[in-house]
Parts: sequence; structure tokens; C-alpha cells
Amino acid sequence: MHRGVWLGALVGLWLWGGTAEAARRSPPKRAAAVSLSDRAVWRAKGWVGLGSLKTVSSAVNDDCSGLTQLAYRRPGLSLMPSLTLPGENGVKAIYRKAGSLGALRQTPKPGDLVFFRETLDRNKDGRRNDGLTHIGIVEKVGKDGTVTFVHRAGGGVKRGRFNQARPEVHKDEKGRVVNDWLRRREKRQRAYLAGELVAGFASVDDSWKAPVTASRTQR
Repeated sequence: MHRGVWLGALVGLWLWGGTAEAARRSPPKRAAAVSLSDRAVWRAKGWVGLGSLKTVSSAVNDDCSGLTQLAYRRPGLSLMPSLTLPGENGVKAIYRKAGSLGALRQTPKPGDLVFFRETLDRNKDGRRNDGLTHIGIVEKVGKDGTVTFVHRAGGGVKRGRFNQARPEVHKDEKGRVVNDWLRRREKRQRAYLAGELVAGFASVDDSWKAPVTASRTQR
């Protein structure tokens, strides 16, 4: 019986040693690749508080569409379509490309582009007829539906909030901001909250990459 105990112990040590050796020799697990949306959110958050995007890069316009392009900047990938239409601003161009790719969404998730309409009187006629005028990047979505987004607006890069279920509420019963003001009051227009001006969302993935054009064979 004593001999059986020793034999069992020796077998156990041999098995443990083999397992430890196998674990030592096995290659370490690779870290999970960071998704495009996670990287875009990480970049955008890092720019909050900057007065200008020029301190980050001069390759894009220092405006709201420039921020989204810079956050998603990657070789071969562009938020802008290959051609823009006459009179089309950057926000409308990005939205049009998102539509052509089937990337438009009705509900937001972190990393999505968020589009707003009529955030300013672009054509200076005193009417709400300017269409899409602003864009940002969704940072997070709260349990109560309040969305935090990062955008380039007057004064620099900042955070904003909106809640589509309560678009006309600025603060809730506890005094917490549910919707930030996004369009200021003008002579013919009242001020508007962000939730009142949301136009939709779009997810960005590898389908936004420009198609590879085959080079011609020289003869």
C-alpha cells in the first residue's frame, strides 16, 4: 500500500512537470486587435479640451468633419467619398458615403458617427432648411439612453450629450444634463437641444476602404 502511494506521487509529479513544460514552451496569447471604432473613440477622447485640431494634424479641416476623419484615419480608409457633389459639405458627403455602403443605423453604439441637422443657419436665410450640418463620434451610451459624443464645435473639441427618448429635456429631475444645447438662439429661431437635431448614425468598418485599383501593365 505504501509502495502504491509513492508510485502515484511519482506519476503525478511527472504529469505536472510535463504540463508545466508544455505551458512554458507554448507561445503567449496575442493581445486582441483594437477595432476601428475603439481606436476612434480613444483618439477623440484624447482631444477633448483642445482649442484646435491643428495641434494634432493639418491634414484635415479644423471642423467637425475633420475631427471624425482624423479619428478614423488609417492607410487606405477614408470617410469621404472619392468625389464630392457641388455645394456638398463634409457632413453631407460622409453621410452619402455611409448610405451607399449600407452603414447607416437608427440606434447608436460607441464609435458610431452621429449626424445632426440644422445646427446652424448655413445659408443665412433665417430658416431651418440647411440639412445636415454637424457630425461627431459616439463615446458611450448610458443605461438611460443618454449618449455622450465628442465633436469639434465652437471653442474647440468637447463632449456633448443627447437623449432621443427625451429630446426636449435639458436636465432631468436630479439636475443631470440629458441634452446639451447645440443650436443657439437667433432672431427667427429658438435655441435647440442636441436630441432635437439628431439625424442618424453610421458604423465605420473596413468597407470604407478605397477600392484597390489595378496598375496597368507597361508594354
